[in-house]
Amino acid sequence: MPEAAIQARELTRHFGDFVAVDRATFQVEAGQVFGFLGPNGAGKTTTIRMLTGLLPPSSGSARVAGLDPAAESRRLRGRLGYMSQLFSLYGDLTVAENIELFGGLYEVTGERFRARRAWVLEMAGLEGQEKRLTAELPLGWKQRLALGCAVLHEPPILFLDEPTSGVDPLARRAFWDLIDALAEGGTTVLVSTHYMEEAEYCNRLLLMNRGRVIAEGTPGELRALLETPDVTLEDVFVELVRREGGAVVG
Repeated sequence: MPEAAIQARELTRHFGDFVAVDRATFQVEAGQVFGFLGPNGAGKTTTIRMLTGLLPPSSGSARVAGLDPAAESRRLRGRLGYMSQLFSLYGDLTVAENIELFGGLYEVTGERFRARRAWVLEMAGLEGQEKRLTAELPLGWKQRLALGCAVLHEPPILFLDEPTSGVDPLARRAFWDLIDALAEGGTTVLVSTHYMEEAEYCNRLLLMNRGRVIAEGTPGELRALLETPDVTLEDVFVELVRREGGAVVG
């Protein structure tokens, strides 16, 4: 059996006495769109930072693209793309300059860079806008440009941390169309969100609250947990938290 694209085993992170992530265990198969669903403060970003090698775990382990993020972060860098929940480009650079910067960071050069730059501009709807300052772009265009820069080097695994936060519903739907296209091309996508309607677009979901995994499954499997007609994922999430005697953070 081939190794899963992403594996986490008892992954834990403490900040002093505060437990941000508490023994998270899950795996993501190659080519899946895997969603982290939970409110702000649930531990989604901290988990992603551990999986990408940006933050060492307090305990537990992980494997991403066959590598240990904590010990092999430099080797891992070229095998994944990462788009943070905060806008990850440079507003005082032009569209073209941002693409060129990421091309240098990921060592994409020559004819390959020219082809990938053309793809990013077309995908983001920014052809003819290369000289515009990135800070001047509407948010939806900024997010598509950030996505393009994150996958400029065609990584097999992509991490998206609340990529549509603050984006209007139409722009969110268009962004998810891009995610679907990447997954259909074989990219494994792990995406965190607190928008319940976005969770329906994922192949599998991990529900988190207060740093703990409270459920995992397909959207249909999670809705079936309540055995109630016309139940929504939000209903499921709230009920699972209630059963644990907790309160939703965020």
